[in-house]
Amino acid sequence: MDVIHALLSFNAGRDPERLRLKFTKMRKSPFLFLRGSAHLFHARMQRVPLKPAPAAWCCGDMHLENFGSYQGPNGLAYFDINDFDESALAPASCDLLHLLTSLWLAADELALGKDDTRSLARAMLDAYADALAGGKAQWLDPRTADGPVGLLLERVGTRQQADLLARRSTGTGRRRRLRVDGRHALPAGEAQVERVCAFMAGFAARQPDDDFFDVLDVARRVAGTGSLGLDRYVVLVRGDAVAGACLLDLKPARPSTLAPVSGCKQPRLGNEAEREVAVQQRMQAVGLGLLQPVNMGGKPFVLRALQPGEDRLDLGALTPHRGGGLHHSLATMSRLVAWAQLRSAGRQGSATADELIDFGRRGRGPGKWRDRLVQASSDAAAQVREDAALFNQACDAGIFPC
Repeated sequence: MDVIHALLSFNAGRDPERLRLKFTKMRKSPFLFLRGSAHLFHARMQRVPLKPAPAAWCCGDMHLENFGSYQGPNGLAYFDINDFDESALAPASCDLLHLLTSLWLAADELALGKDDTRSLARAMLDAYADALAGGKAQWLDPRTADGPVGLLLERVGTRQQADLLARRSTGTGRRRRLRVDGRHALPAGEAQVERVCAFMAGFAARQPDDDFFDVLDVARRVAGTGSLGLDRYVVLVRGDAVAGACLLDLKPARPSTLAPVSGCKQPRLGNEAEREVAVQQRMQAVGLGLLQPVNMGGKPFVLRALQPGEDRLDLGALTPHRGGGLHHSLATMSRLVAWAQLRSAGRQGSATADELIDFGRRGRGPGKWRDRLVQASSDAAAQVREDAALFNQACDAGIFPC
């Protein structure tokens, strides 16, 4: 594979300023390179023997930082998978392969040796298999979570909308404006603002409380890694009298890079935004209060509210030499994958719960698919390191704006 050509082709046409931020971020470590190059990973995945894993709904970009907290419509904080851009129907082990590969790549930052990493990878698969074999899709909220995840949910559960607004905006009332700090937001051009405002006016007209969506400000959003450079916006709207203004994320939806190589026939789920939202609603235990597919300028976007309770675990602070908790957190993530697959079982081509339970039971015995998957993820991580090294050389040569 021509890695350089594949990266240039995939990122062609993106916003140059945010694309530079993406490439700069990707060259910092192989782990961040993986986060920004899911298409490369999936293209190489065709060589990995993932069968006989049953078909399941997969997020498609499962890595250690694709789990986090958020607030459900009931006001409780939850911890779950939180990104579905690459979602598709695929072998159940597909997300596991990507997740374990991210562990191998993050090992240096987590101060893990090779033996420790292999042991953790195997423990993650044990936790996944046990949860799948259990056959019950559970969830994590402040009442059910323990360990580092429980502490995170307790902490974010006290955050208020006012805290988020204070960090991301200035002013009050109708004079409130977004902080354009280069870290979370960049200025939007006049044509971009007009385009977003026109869309929001049409969207608001179809809502019961149209005043809630009165636009106060618009900026280009800086978030994530793989999506950096896309035509993405943060929109500050009037909100309601109780919580005050509200921040919205307006993100374009692109075709899944997993779907074409998954080996599974993809069912019809509408456009790409409708696919993302449908799979997220199937896999997450509790959905977001405002999450829906929309159309702006004839292109699919996903609209959602940004929340004060959104956060991630600091895995670097959980390594053994800093008090531990890493093993517990990684096992929790693995269980979340299993529960999400059980929750979405039997939907439009995915395996039934009974088939997934049987797969989990077969995974609880010695050897076989778990050992193969641990080794496959180690090999995949080595390939990602090679690709990242080529990318860094191309950055040094000026091929990429880093």
